[in-house]
Amino acid sequence: MTRVLVVDDEPQIVRALVLNLKARQYEVDAAADGATALQLAAALHPDVVVLDLGLPDMDGVEVIKGLRGWTRVPILVLSARHTSDEKVEALDAGADDYVTKPFGMDELLARLRASVRRSEPVGQDVTEDLAIVETAGFTVDLAAKKAHRGGRDVRLTPTEWHLLEVLVRNGGRLVGQKQLLQEVWGPSYGTETNYLRVYMAQLRRKLETDPSHPRHFVTEPGMGYRFERG
Repeated sequence: MTRVLVVDDEPQIVRALVLNLKARQYEVDAAADGATALQLAAALHPDVVVLDLGLPDMDGVEVIKGLRGWTRVPILVLSARHTSDEKVEALDAGADDYVTKPFGMDELLARLRASVRRSEPVGQDVTEDLAIVETAGFTVDLAAKKAHRGGRDVRLTPTEWHLLEVLVRNGGRLVGQKQLLQEVWGPSYGTETNYLRVYMAQLRRKLETDPSHPRHFVTEPGMGYRFERG
């Protein structure tokens, strides 16, 4: 069973989520504040975290940063905050998706399924010649779902990895913004180009030798992105 950690201080929302998730065969744990959430995540190792940003003891962004210090678990943010700056801050901290309150349960469950799907290991359809992609500065192992730089593993969130994987599998080819959004975030996306800007900046920071002058993750202004080995 997929284990979900719900973090929200509104009892009615927690109750609704627990009922709906359990009805769909998810195993559910709940926390009403950030400290409890971090403790439960460390003890129970959930498969996905549904996190409200407005918690009584700390900002949800701090919880995201705390989780990202040691785990790549998918984080789906729930919040009544509507400004794009706040959404980008949560995504930049390591969240994988964002649902604004009030939300439809069907949409939230679809986003949750997509987050879990992105974090699952790559299947056995990776051909041998494509399984490991090497550049001068880093290596991407598609089969093991890992990136290495300077002899060390690079810590990537599930969404960062999925974006990297799509670009690497299309090496040398332009991947359009809409295609990237739909492949990584789901079919209901297509115009949230700020997501791409945030995550491409993170990939460049983690993998490029000079992130401000990217050699491997190339932007085609207004069109999309391209991965170049050389």
